[in-house]
Amino acid sequence: MRQVLLCRDLHPAGRALLEARPDIALTTLHDPPVPQFHAALRAAEAVLCWLERVDPATLEAAPGLRCVSRYGVGFDTVDIPACTARGVAVMVANGSNDLSVAEHAMMLMLALARRAVQFDARVKAGGWWPESLGKGGPLAMADLHGRTVLVVGYGRIGTRVARYCQAFGMRVLVLDPGYTPARLAADGVVPARDLHSALAEADVVTLHCPLSQATRHLMDAEAFAALKPGAIVVNTARGPVVDEAALLASLGAGRLHGFGSDVLEVEPCLPDNPLLKRPEVILSPHLAASTEEGLARMARIAAQNILDVLDGRPDPAMMVNPELAR
Repeated sequence: MRQVLLCRDLHPAGRALLEARPDIALTTLHDPPVPQFHAALRAAEAVLCWLERVDPATLEAAPGLRCVSRYGVGFDTVDIPACTARGVAVMVANGSNDLSVAEHAMMLMLALARRAVQFDARVKAGGWWPESLGKGGPLAMADLHGRTVLVVGYGRIGTRVARYCQAFGMRVLVLDPGYTPARLAADGVVPARDLHSALAEADVVTLHCPLSQATRHLMDAEAFAALKPGAIVVNTARGPVVDEAALLASLGAGRLHGFGSDVLEVEPCLPDNPLLKRPEVILSPHLAASTEEGLARMARIAAQNILDVLDGRPDPAMMVNPELAR
C-alpha cells in the first residue's frame, strides 16, 4: 500500500480520486502540530499540505517521502532546494484558484470603494442615509470607472484581475519584472517603470506577487508615503508583502481610502491586531481561493499530482522542481 498523508480533510472531489485507487492508504489529520505531523510522515510516500512547513527537519522525519503536494499554488512554506536534494517532487495546483482569488480581489476593491461593510453595519444598527455624503469624510464613496489601478504581479491571478479592471473601465498599470514592456502593452495595460512612481499614480493597488526576499514588506513606509493620497490597497498575495506597522501609520494619518486583505503577517489573526479596530479595513481569513468551485478544483489537481508522482509520471507544469522529472 502507498501511504498518503492528508494534513486536513480533503474536498470530496479530490478524496474520491485517491479512494478509487486500491493501492492507496489514506491518513487524515487536521492542522497537526509539528510533532504529530512529523510522526505521521515516517511511513508516508506522499503528503498533501495546506500551510504546514516542509523543511529539512520535516524531510528527516520522512525517509520514504516522494511527493509534497500543495493545496494551492503557493509554496513559500516548502524548502524547495532541500526537497530537490532529497528527490522529493513539490507539486502545486496551477490554474486551480486564479479565478476565485481574482474575484475576491475585485470584491474587496468594490466593497472598499463603496464602504459596503460600514453601510451594512449602519443600516443594521438603525441608521440610514448619512448627511456627510457629497462632503468627503470617512463615508465618502468612489467609482472604480476611470480610476488607475496598479496590479503588482502579473501571473495567472494578476492577469485575470487586470482584465476585470479593464472591463470596469479602469486604466491598468502593471508592475512585474518578468514581463517586457512590449508584452504588457500587447495586453492593453501600461507597463510600470518602478514601484514608487507607479504608486504615485494609483487610485487602487492590488497585490498578486509571490512572497520572496524582494517582496517581503514591499509595501513599507516609503511605499505608503509614495502612494497617491486616498488610494485603496488590496492584498490577496501573502501577508508579509505588506508591512502592517507602516500600513497602520498610513491609515492613522488618513492617507488611505481603505485597505482590504485576505492575508496577514501573522495568521490566524491575533486578537490584539490593531487592524481589527479600523472601520476602513476589510479582512478575510485567507480563504480567497476557497469557493466551493475553487476548493473542488484545488482538491482534484492536488490529488492527481500525488497519483502522478507515485505512478512515475509527474506533470512538469505542476512541478516547482521540474528538473526531477527529467
